[in-house]
Amino acid sequence: MRRRALAALAAAVALTLPWITVLGSTAILPPLDTLGTVIVTGLAVLGSSFLLAWAAETAEKDVPQAFAIAVLAVLAVAPEYAVDALYAWNAGVHAGTERGIEAGNLAVANMTGANRILIGIGWAGVALFTIFRAGAATDPAVDDRPGVLSDVVKLDREIGLEIVFLLLATMWAFLVPLNGGIDILDMLVLVGIYVCYIAVILRGDVEPDMDHVGVPAYLQSFSKLGRVATVLVLFAFSGAMIFTAVEPFAHGLEDLGESVGIPSFFMIQWIAPLASEAPELIVVVYLVNKARSTAGFNALISSKLNQWTLLIGTLVVVHSLALGRYGVLAFDFKQAAEIWLTAAQSFFAIGLLIRFEISVKEAVTLLSLFLSQVFIEFAIIREFVALPFTSTDVLLAYTGVYIVLGLALFVLRRHAFVRLVRRTAGTVGEAMSPGRDRPQGADD
Repeated sequence: MRRRALAALAAAVALTLPWITVLGSTAILPPLDTLGTVIVTGLAVLGSSFLLAWAAETAEKDVPQAFAIAVLAVLAVAPEYAVDALYAWNAGVHAGTERGIEAGNLAVANMTGANRILIGIGWAGVALFTIFRAGAATDPAVDDRPGVLSDVVKLDREIGLEIVFLLLATMWAFLVPLNGGIDILDMLVLVGIYVCYIAVILRGDVEPDMDHVGVPAYLQSFSKLGRVATVLVLFAFSGAMIFTAVEPFAHGLEDLGESVGIPSFFMIQWIAPLASEAPELIVVVYLVNKARSTAGFNALISSKLNQWTLLIGTLVVVHSLALGRYGVLAFDFKQAAEIWLTAAQSFFAIGLLIRFEISVKEAVTLLSLFLSQVFIEFAIIREFVALPFTSTDVLLAYTGVYIVLGLALFVLRRHAFVRLVRRTAGTVGEAMSPGRDRPQGADD
């Protein structure tokens, strides 16, 4: 384990070295062109994301549980948030100008892209990888069933709490565009949903998965002083890399897109989130490959809840700080349609998980809907084909498809949904009952 962990750490640090070289040699080396800047800064963000995730997991062994969960929730979305926060800040600094309006739209584009990638590629891809990988026959989470594409991945029923809270956040997300932008009410509701979820986790019997593998497991084997020092160094290093690289990375993507005729929001929506989501997806694939499919899928669902609450809800805070006063983070109708589509995809995906399983057929449907929408929108933007509708029309059409499919799933699986809600209500009620100050086993 030691050799593999050290190799993984070295590889992650190596990804940041080109950017460190650029930062330290600006007076010697000629400036990078746009493509070079995107590649170098993108690699730095990617490597730093790995280091940040490993440091966060390692820290769980030494910090109080409440602090660990609260901090890790923020760190889980830190790479995505860095890009989003940049544009939310620019929207405040340049409020009232064309540049400020565009920055607000780009903040929404990156947020919706990251969320849809997490489900469309993350949930669907990991489910398919779980079933079709070598060794799937011995994975207790994989259930072979008769019929075409009928094999399923079974999920831990304890993830029901996250599913219900994710549904609450999803239903509110449909309302966000109706207020003219992301405002303080959205922040209070979405962040409030996550705070309530954390409160239940802390006081109830539902415990986060604390079984670590790979780099975090190796780092946790250090002495306490060594662990703390290592975590602090990784936090500081990865934070510095992300802080310095995110602005040139984002602006480089804008310029690169414009140079080939692709709108900035398309680059920020799909390319930037791939760099920030990659570490998490790779770690999940690693877990699945070690026959820990349930832990891997649970991590993706928890990450979706983080992004769908904290990531959206706190953007108005960054925007208002840059503005110097409270202000709504406004966006145009195209981005409103993006939010509706993202919420509709989440609604459909939740419907798939009501029975705590996802089949090959369902995963393929989820992946196909995601990819086809992106490809059609790209074809319209690049004018590869002449179509009698706009990219916004495509977003609204797919929103309708997701909602219809989701409603059908909720109707067909209404009994399972009722059981899920009752079980979650019982968990919440038990956790919040008077005299219940800590989870069972806290003194063990």
